[in-house]
Amino acid sequence: PAWLRRLCGQLLSERLMRPNGVQAVVRGIMEGTGGGTDAEAAAVDWRKCDAVAKILASCPQQCLSLEDYYKHVCPQILDLLHIQDKLTARQFQRVATTTLLTMAKEHPQLAEKHLLQPLLAPLLRCSDA
Repeated sequence: PAWLRRLCGQLLSERLMRPNGVQAVVRGIMEGTGGGTDAEAAAVDWRKCDAVAKILASCPQQCLSLEDYYKHVCPQILDLLHIQDKLTARQFQRVATTTLLTMAKEHPQLAEKHLLQPLLAPLLRCSDA
């Protein structure tokens, strides 16, 4: 029903905008994925990662502005690249890179400001020296 979809969207949006909200949502969706070695498990893993990336790249209707959404969510997406657990890191990195690519295609200026510049800042500092 429409009311349930709206309510779930609102709850998801609120969670994503909180500190560590992106990681909590990704962990919740990806739980129980991976660890298998067969092709079917890998395909399910890829589909889940892509689905999570699409969710993260889409600004919720409840958000005040696209800029505000990117400002809150993008640093959390970059944090997904620094997970230490090897199995979790692989999935989180896949979600982060797919989200980054999607955001860069859909809103290049915002993605450059909130994702690419922070990601490339250490390299740029080294090249300026």
